[in-house]
Amino acid sequence: MAAYIASLDGDAPSPDLSAPLAALWWAAKGDWDKAHKIVQDESSPEAAWVHAYLHRVEGDLGNASYWYRQAGQPVAKDSLEAEWQRIADALGGSASA
Repeated sequence: MAAYIASLDGDAPSPDLSAPLAALWWAAKGDWDKAHKIVQDESSPEAAWVHAYLHRVEGDLGNASYWYRQAGQPVAKDSLEAEWQRIADALGGSASA
Protein backbone atom coordinates (compact mmCIF):
# COMPACT_ATOMS: atom_id res chain seq x y z
CA MET A 1 0.00 0.00 0.00
CA ALA A 2 2.84 2.42 0.78
CA ALA A 3 4.19 2.11 -2.77
CA TYR A 4 0.74 2.78 -4.21
CA ILE A 5 0.32 5.90 -2.07
CA ALA A 6 3.85 7.04 -2.92
CA SER A 7 3.10 6.62 -6.62
CA LEU A 8 0.56 9.45 -6.33
CA ASP A 9 3.52 11.83 -6.54
CA GLY A 10 4.11 10.64 -10.11
CA ASP A 11 2.57 11.66 -13.41
CA ALA A 12 0.81 8.37 -14.18
CA PRO A 13 -0.10 5.15 -12.38
CA SER A 14 1.96 2.02 -12.82
CA PRO A 15 0.93 0.18 -16.00
CA ASP A 16 0.75 -2.99 -13.88
CA LEU A 17 -2.21 -1.76 -11.82
CA SER A 18 -5.64 -3.28 -12.25
CA ALA A 19 -8.22 -1.04 -13.92
CA PRO A 20 -10.01 -0.29 -10.62
CA LEU A 21 -6.76 0.70 -8.88
CA ALA A 22 -5.66 2.80 -11.86
CA ALA A 23 -9.03 4.59 -11.80
CA LEU A 24 -8.75 5.14 -8.06
CA TRP A 25 -5.25 6.56 -8.66
CA TRP A 26 -6.60 9.08 -11.20
CA ALA A 27 -9.43 9.96 -8.83
CA ALA A 28 -6.88 10.78 -6.13
CA LYS A 29 -5.11 13.02 -8.63
CA GLY A 30 -8.37 14.88 -9.29
CA ASP A 31 -8.93 13.57 -12.82
CA TRP A 32 -12.52 12.32 -12.49
CA ASP A 33 -13.02 11.96 -16.26
CA LYS A 34 -9.96 9.76 -16.75
CA ALA A 35 -10.90 7.66 -13.72
CA HIS A 36 -14.47 7.23 -14.95
CA LYS A 37 -13.36 6.33 -18.45
CA ILE A 38 -11.25 3.48 -17.04
CA VAL A 39 -14.03 1.82 -15.03
CA GLN A 40 -17.17 2.60 -17.02
CA ASP A 41 -16.85 -0.45 -19.27
CA GLU A 42 -15.33 -2.82 -16.70
CA SER A 43 -17.64 -5.52 -15.35
CA SER A 44 -15.91 -6.60 -12.13
CA PRO A 45 -17.37 -5.86 -8.69
CA GLU A 46 -14.16 -3.99 -7.88
CA ALA A 47 -14.62 -1.68 -10.87
CA ALA A 48 -18.27 -1.18 -9.92
CA TRP A 49 -17.17 -0.14 -6.42
CA VAL A 50 -14.75 2.46 -7.79
CA HIS A 51 -17.47 3.54 -10.24
CA ALA A 52 -19.85 4.05 -7.29
CA TYR A 53 -17.22 6.06 -5.46
CA LEU A 54 -16.68 8.28 -8.51
CA HIS A 55 -20.39 9.06 -8.80
CA ARG A 56 -20.45 9.84 -5.09
CA VAL A 57 -17.55 12.27 -5.67
CA GLU A 58 -19.57 13.78 -8.50
CA GLY A 59 -22.59 14.18 -6.23
CA ASP A 60 -24.80 11.84 -8.29
CA LEU A 61 -25.99 9.71 -5.38
CA GLY A 62 -28.71 7.92 -7.35
CA ASN A 63 -26.17 6.66 -9.89
CA ALA A 64 -23.73 5.88 -7.09
CA SER A 65 -26.37 3.74 -5.37
CA TYR A 66 -26.83 1.70 -8.53
CA TRP A 67 -23.09 1.02 -8.74
CA TYR A 68 -22.84 0.13 -5.05
CA ARG A 69 -25.51 -2.52 -5.70
CA GLN A 70 -23.55 -3.80 -8.70
CA ALA A 71 -20.45 -4.00 -6.51
CA GLY A 72 -22.26 -5.78 -3.69
CA GLN A 73 -21.20 -2.99 -1.33
CA PRO A 74 -23.24 -0.90 1.07
CA VAL A 75 -23.75 2.74 0.15
CA ALA A 76 -20.90 4.65 1.76
CA LYS A 77 -21.80 7.12 4.48
CA ASP A 78 -18.32 8.14 5.63
CA SER A 79 -16.04 10.77 4.13
CA LEU A 80 -14.83 10.48 0.55
CA GLU A 81 -11.28 10.26 1.85
CA ALA A 82 -12.14 7.38 4.16
CA GLU A 83 -13.94 5.55 1.38
CA TRP A 84 -11.02 6.04 -1.02
CA GLN A 85 -8.69 4.55 1.60
CA ARG A 86 -11.06 1.64 2.27
CA ILE A 87 -11.30 0.79 -1.44
CA ALA A 88 -7.53 1.09 -1.92
CA ASP A 89 -6.95 -1.17 1.09
CA ALA A 90 -9.50 -3.72 -0.11
CA LEU A 91 -8.03 -3.81 -3.62
CA GLY A 92 -4.54 -4.25 -2.30
CA GLY A 93 -3.16 -0.91 -3.38
CA SER A 94 -0.33 -2.67 -5.14
CA ALA A 95 0.55 -3.77 -8.65
CA SER A 96 -0.38 -7.34 -7.74
CA ALA A 97 -4.01 -6.44 -7.05
